[in-house]
Amino acid sequence: MSLELYTPDISALAIGNPFPDRLADAHGSAERRSPICGSRVTVDVRLDDDGRIAALGTQVCACLLGQASSTLLARHAVGRSVEELATARDSLTHWLAGEGDIPDWPGIDIFTPGLKLTARHPSIRLAFEAAVDAASQAQAARDG
Repeated sequence: MSLELYTPDISALAIGNPFPDRLADAHGSAERRSPICGSRVTVDVRLDDDGRIAALGTQVCACLLGQASSTLLARHAVGRSVEELATARDSLTHWLAGEGDIPDWPGIDIFTPGLKLTARHPSIRLAFEAAVDAASQAQAARDG
């Protein structure tokens, strides 16, 4: 039942994004949309000299799950490399599809009740997909 997924913990997480505003001087930006619910997440990043996320901004117009996932991403993305973000995104995708173990990302287990609710998976993935796209764009511009 989907009600098991919409818990007070998910609701609290959804309103806790530490970077709820866009970055004015982003090195890379990307937007992802869920075709199912219309949720939209935009992620902006700035990289440091080592190619790690130095700053992050978001604009989240999403359902509760998209908001909660954006918060988890935002809380733990700074300091990570593009490769680490891509690994987290891929692990999340495989886990949600029942093809892998729980990702090594703090707090991601909050979405365990949603594993069987495949229609909700795109919303959970949005922020991670946008972050990888934005960071990859920033890295390509830096290396380019």
